[in-house]
This record gives sequence, structure tokens and C-alpha cells, in this order.
Amino acid sequence: SYNVISKHGDTMHDGLRVPGMPDGMACFEGKDDQVILVRNHELGVGSQGMSPFPKQKVPNDFNQSLSYDHGERGEAPHIGGTTNLVYDLKRKKTVREFLSLVGTDRNCAGGAMPWGSWITCEEPSDLTSERGKLHGYCFEVEATDDGKLQKAVALKKLGRFRHEAVALDPKTGILYLTEDINDGLLYRFIPASPRDFQNGQLQALVVKGKPSADLRNYRGSSGNIEEGVDMDVEWIDMEDYQSPADDLRYQGFKEGAARFARGEGIQYTDGSFFICCTDGGPNSQGQIYRLTPGKTDKLDLFLQPKSDELLTNGDNLCAAPWGDLVICEDLVNEHKAKTPHMRGITPEGQIYDLAKNARSATEFAGSCFSPDGSVLFVNMQGEGLTIAITGPWDRRA
Repeated sequence: SYNVISKHGDTMHDGLRVPGMPDGMACFEGKDDQVILVRNHELGVGSQGMSPFPKQKVPNDFNQSLSYDHGERGEAPHIGGTTNLVYDLKRKKTVREFLSLVGTDRNCAGGAMPWGSWITCEEPSDLTSERGKLHGYCFEVEATDDGKLQKAVALKKLGRFRHEAVALDPKTGILYLTEDINDGLLYRFIPASPRDFQNGQLQALVVKGKPSADLRNYRGSSGNIEEGVDMDVEWIDMEDYQSPADDLRYQGFKEGAARFARGEGIQYTDGSFFICCTDGGPNSQGQIYRLTPGKTDKLDLFLQPKSDELLTNGDNLCAAPWGDLVICEDLVNEHKAKTPHMRGITPEGQIYDLAKNARSATEFAGSCFSPDGSVLFVNMQGEGLTIAITGPWDRRA
């Protein structure tokens, strides 16, 4: 069963309204029976109709210094960002929701940090624009329940590109980052000290013995990567991480980095990272790669769905309490199913239906479980809804 726990346009507890286009999301433990959702809103500056500001008017008492890019010379403010939602598991009720980050551009996905924060990622449509401040960065948001807006500080060392999602290796503290464009790279960031994403080294993945490898498996491409075959990988330093010309991926590919087809969701589970490449494969139906860090890091093509298989263009993903992956399908091109689904994938690569959107053609996004595994939270992006789904999550659905 499910309950709608938040809806675009409703008034939040800070007096602002729930922004539209909810996307990536994570769930954190709160006080007593409460959990805290940190939720992205994939809004560009042109989407003022879905702004958190009622009637598209910024309140007079709003602290503009907390916004990353409030616009210049009377321009409309950037309205991408995050909201925090406090939910009571026992009462099945939203206790509080409020704006937690604003002034960013098209916050798509991100990643939960074990110390109680969410790295939210900008995926701007145009990195070369210099309206106000530059965009294409990551930001850290605390999973607070205090109702306060946090100051937006760009994590510039994580690179400037069309970020999608991040995932942390809990053993090493290394952060892995995806790039949502059809010739993107896979990156990692080695912090100078634990939890410090302002200092360190950004790197890109290279397949050993195959410089500038094309891992997209597009029909007619030179590369033909088979499922389940391990490839040894290494990493090269990315020096020009600010990428003023939106060319970081070109720099990396020229230096030998491998090319992926729209890296989106990334999830660490059981010692490996699973990466959704939304448009990969000969039918552009998507791929899932698996990266296993070790003495020598290994990469393999975990799953490349065929035309008659269920999964179509995986996007956000999370680990399920019963050991499988839960994947939200994206909806962008003619290869995608008309009815968006959440799918489950077993460790053996078997695909099954978990839920479908019977209301509209908008995608699911931001799937995540409560820390106790009792509730699956997910967004219906175009509808502007956040949903809490309860069920027998202690066993495979």
C-alpha cells in the first residue's frame, strides 16, 4: 500500500511551497520514529512556475546570501535545490518539510553520505553559460530537521560537468561520480582527508590496455563488451577540473579515459558499485556496469537488457533490504516503454516488475528505503509527488 506524503505546490512549514520536479533522494534516521528525506528538485532557471517561492515572488525577509545563485540585475533566481522532509514511520505522516538548499540548477541525483548528509548534483543543460555564477557542481546538504535553509557552497574540486549521481566507498572514503551525457566518463575523487570534498584529486577511469575505450556498445561501434567479462581498470588525474568550455570529458577521453552512454544512478552494495548507463547497448536500451575496487580495480558489464527484456533505460537505483537492486526507469526516447516502471534486479541479473505508474507517463525517481527497511520512498517526477510504500520488504517482492 502507499500514501502520498508530499505534493508540488503545497505550503511547507517554512511558508514556502513544495517545489516541482522531485528527483534523486535519500533517507536518513531521525529522532524517535522519524526519518528525514533529502530530496532534489530538477528545476532550471526557466521553470519559475514550479518555484518554491509563492506566486514566483521571493519573500522580503528571504536571506539571499544563503542562495548559490540568486541572479543579477533583477534576473529571476535559480530555483533548483533540495527540500528536507521529516516523516513519522509509526504515524505514517509528514511532520515537517522545508527548503534546505536553493539557487542551484537542475539538481538531478546525488548520493547519501554515512555521516548524515546528501551530496546533491547539478546537471545544467548549458555549462558554458555565465549568467550569475557558473553551474555544474555538487553541494553537500545536511539531513537536518530544524526547518532551516542551509548555505549553498559549491564543491568545486569534484569537477564542473553534467553531474548525475555520486556514491561513497565506505572502506576508502573515495567518492565515485557519474556524468549524464552520451559520451561521458566515470570519475572518482580522492579526498585529501576523510569527508573533505573541497580538497583532493579528481580522476577518470581508464581500461587497462584499451586507451579511450568505447563502452557504450552502440550498434556499429568499434567496441563490443560482453556481459560478465572482467576488465582491469586504472585512473588518470583530471587537472582542468573546472572545465570552462564544458570539455572535461573530451580532455579525459583524449588522455585514455573510457566513454560511457549517460552514466546516471550509482549504488555501492556488497563491495561493488553498480552504474546505470541509461542509453547504452545496441538498442540504446541501457546497461548496468559493475565496478569492484580492489588491489586492481575490476569493471564488468553486469547487465545489458535485450529488446524483449523488461528493463528499459535504468536511471536512479538503490539497494533493497532483500539483496536486490531497485531501479527507476527513465523516459526520454523512442526505445522506452510507454508505462514507467520500477524494476527489481537480482544478484544473478534476473529482472522483475516492482511497480508501475498507472497515473501518467512520468518517471519514478529517487527510490530509497527507510533505515529499518520498512518503507520504500519514491518520487513521481512530473506529477510532483513523493510517495511512501509499505509492504513485506523483508523478503523478495
